[in-house]
Amino acid sequence: MAALYERLTIFNGGLLPEKVQLKYQAMTENAFRFFRGTCHLFYEDLTAAEPLPLSPLAWICGDLHIENFGSYKGDNKLVYFDLNDFDEALLAPASYEVVRMVTSIFIAFDNLKIEPEKAQKMAQLFLKTYSATLAKGKAISIDPRTAKGIVCDFLTAATKSGKKQLLKKRTVSKKKHIMLSLEDERHFKLVKKLRHELRAHINEWIKTSSDGPYNYEVISTVFRLAGTGSIGVKRYLFLLKSTNTKNKYLLLDMKQARTSSVAPYLSVQQLQWENEAGRVIGIQQRMQNVPAALLSTTVFRGEPFTIQELQPVKDAINFKQLKDYRDMYQVIDDMAALTASAQLRSGGMQGSGNIDELMAFGTDQGWQEAVTAYAQQYANQVKRYYKTYRKDYKAGKYDH
Repeated sequence: MAALYERLTIFNGGLLPEKVQLKYQAMTENAFRFFRGTCHLFYEDLTAAEPLPLSPLAWICGDLHIENFGSYKGDNKLVYFDLNDFDEALLAPASYEVVRMVTSIFIAFDNLKIEPEKAQKMAQLFLKTYSATLAKGKAISIDPRTAKGIVCDFLTAATKSGKKQLLKKRTVSKKKHIMLSLEDERHFKLVKKLRHELRAHINEWIKTSSDGPYNYEVISTVFRLAGTGSIGVKRYLFLLKSTNTKNKYLLLDMKQARTSSVAPYLSVQQLQWENEAGRVIGIQQRMQNVPAALLSTTVFRGEPFTIQELQPVKDAINFKQLKDYRDMYQVIDDMAALTASAQLRSGGMQGSGNIDELMAFGTDQGWQEAVTAYAQQYANQVKRYYKTYRKDYKAGKYDH
């Protein structure tokens, strides 16, 4: 197998060079941030090792870890807690989703200096609840009415987050005009030609797409930086203003959709989506209980992009702030039930195992030990990768 440096630079070679440097820098922060930025390594190693018992095929988000759950506003205007990142989503063995999530528990808990025994118990809890939910064959959803404990508090706080606060954080006022702020470290100025093309493109999308918000127009555009794995893809943020309601604004995120980094390592036959953006939102709509508001796709300069509203309620639970073990227990328990529910909800669709097969997998206890063992072993492998990566980064290997 190629050296770590070669594997990383080859994978990131198609991204925006100046933004890839920011990604490489972000990945030096800790082993968990490195894990988030190297989904492709995980699946390359997993499929080479083939350590897991057989499991039914399922629709998976592909990059499941403890920070890829969060709050969002559905297209029915209610706030939900659910899986919320589908860039890598595809059809794969159900166990692939689970083993990545359990690996993330071991890495994150180690990073937070939580005892290995507690990490082991949390991993076992996740597998137990995931299996029990599958075995029942009935998907659940979590909103402020059904949430418990810390997740209920989190969603209640999210529902109180308003657009005014979001606009205040993201914008500045100049000569009585509002525009996106370039003082925000996540915002970057665009060259004039690209800015004008993007503005015209989104204005046309608003007019012609059935998904577009009526009576809005673009008044400001910037390049947007977010996440870890997606740093380096083309991503833009638009400030839209209502043409018929005074002081009414919308923030719109437009993100390049690339081939899933899981795909090269799978032999599973995939659907022929219209494009990669269609794959991302198509799988998101079948896995989430209620899809996110203003979810759509577009093609700009021949490349597919996903579009969605940037919401004040969209947030992830910060595990660093969860000091109480019971709070962590509640969050992991909910995440497990939601993972199983997403697979049940999309069960039997276009190649996925049907509900009976998923229920049987949940009832079977024979695969869980293999998942835990591999997740523990791979968490240690990630720490070794991270140590090598930090050494190479400090030596200047990634400075070009």
